[in-house]
Amino acid sequence: MSNGSRGSRVNGASWNDRTDRRARVRGCLLGGAIGDALGNPVEFLSLAGIRRAHGEHGVRGLLPDEEGVTGRVTDDTQMTLFTAEGLIRAHSRAMSKGVGGAETALVRNAYLRWLDTQNYPAPPAAGGDSAIRTGWLRQQPWLYARRAPGNACLTGLATGHVPEPVDKLGAPGPVNTGSKGCGTVMRSAPFGLTGEDAPVGFRLAYWCAQITHGHPTGAYAAAALAAIVAHLLEGDSMPGAVLRAMDLLGRHPGHEETTAALRAAVDLAAQGAPTAEKVETLGAGWVAEEALAIAVYCALVLPGTDQVAQALLLSVNHSGDSDSTGAICGNLLGARHGDVCLPSSWLVATEGRAVITEVADDLCVEFEHAVDWPAGRYPVC
Repeated sequence: MSNGSRGSRVNGASWNDRTDRRARVRGCLLGGAIGDALGNPVEFLSLAGIRRAHGEHGVRGLLPDEEGVTGRVTDDTQMTLFTAEGLIRAHSRAMSKGVGGAETALVRNAYLRWLDTQNYPAPPAAGGDSAIRTGWLRQQPWLYARRAPGNACLTGLATGHVPEPVDKLGAPGPVNTGSKGCGTVMRSAPFGLTGEDAPVGFRLAYWCAQITHGHPTGAYAAAALAAIVAHLLEGDSMPGAVLRAMDLLGRHPGHEETTAALRAAVDLAAQGAPTAEKVETLGAGWVAEEALAIAVYCALVLPGTDQVAQALLLSVNHSGDSDSTGAICGNLLGARHGDVCLPSSWLVATEGRAVITEVADDLCVEFEHAVDWPAGRYPVC
């Protein structure tokens, strides 16, 4: 991340370039929320169970959850928003103080604000946590909902560990050392949305994954998603973005498991017409590299702007973590095609749409030029 200067590639961009970038950032966050909401009601069902409940083609649109509410998102979208908030606040701090380096600590603080949404029915008073319990995002009532959050995310945040950025990646982290659950990757798209070069987002996503998950594969899957999104933001094709991210992965020790999962997704996409059975050969998505592979396969095999809905449906109709694979696929599709290509009827029914859009716009603005945010919106601390 830039240290005291606007080193991002968005500086000096034309009006059309900035408009396209904002559409892609909005698309990434909103697409993720749509995919999350599509998969949420069927997350714990097998493919056979989905077909018994919804017909041979499975889920064909947004469904009511167990409480009868349609369009609800899960912890995937919640944590993604707090990732974006942490990045905004870290960059604002770097600009105001003229020095960076606090990114992982401030992203962790943002995740602690998310943790409050899981432990309280409404925003708790600041009390002794005044440096953490600040900002406008934590005040949104709809975020205070517990939607099957990952155990490693919950327990990892309780340890208080803030990873130290290091040059050499690949060593296990000290928190939940054996865990490579998809909780790392489902929250990490914003690391690729800042306009910085892909290796910058790759490394930051890796370090921040180790706040809660210690297995290198969990961190590499998060890092790979950030890199793919960064390349898509630049205007790369989906195949090009994936291959460039794989090249970046291959430069680091211990990448093999994540690279193999992405290679399987690429090879499968080359085999022709997609099916749910093909999706299931990539795994169930409970672990990070499988969730990423499923999402990448669905985005690759149905690449057209008119195939976004089909790709999203493919990404949730399988036995496994349907909301996470849907969310990641939506991140990819939105970053590739922009928000205008998202299915409108699903978009308007997705929980938190206005706030998600606002966070996306704020992320763009912060990394485009210096911002004097309204008091209390993104406090520098």
